[in-house]
Amino acid sequence: MNIAGRIQSLRKNKGISQEELADKVGVSRQAVSKWESEQSVPDLERVIIMSEYFGVTTDYILKGMEPRKQSENKNFNTSQILYIASTAFLTIGLFAAFGSWYTEQSAEGIWGSMIIQVVGVAAYFIAKLISQSKASFIVNWLNIIIGLFMPISLIIALIFRRVISPYPTDIITGSAFALIYIITIILSFFTLKKLENN
Repeated sequence: MNIAGRIQSLRKNKGISQEELADKVGVSRQAVSKWESEQSVPDLERVIIMSEYFGVTTDYILKGMEPRKQSENKNFNTSQILYIASTAFLTIGLFAAFGSWYTEQSAEGIWGSMIIQVVGVAAYFIAKLISQSKASFIVNWLNIIIGLFMPISLIIALIFRRVISPYPTDIITGSAFALIYIITIILSFFTLKKLENN
């Protein structure tokens, strides 16, 4: 698209006529018509006025270069969606592990659920790579406490030589799990708060 096409596109997207644009930039309607039909090009002063009016850069009007802010905003939105998706995948994986263990009591169900959680972790790091934006405190905290639920439960089951399951299955492992998990929740909360304030 050339200058003429960009001016016409911006005008139409704004929903104004050639005459209204002419009034905004201080020229005649014929001048705008000539710009859009490639018979002439606007002078620099008019380009600046149009860029301010349409909320784009002069580079966009003159060269068609997309403003960096728009691409950064797209990356920001994508990364925020991925951050939220990471928490969703971790949660889905956790509940899938609970469900499959409850019905089948097989290690395959746990491994399958952990793969879903790995997808969540991957989504989180992809979001960090594509954008400079950070995940919110709540997303970071939920990811930690949801992501550590199964590993803590499995480690405690191994230590106490109990049935390896994604959640505690008796009072001894349940008590040990509750103590360690509560400590993990509190420590992760204060650690993230401290990092957020730095």
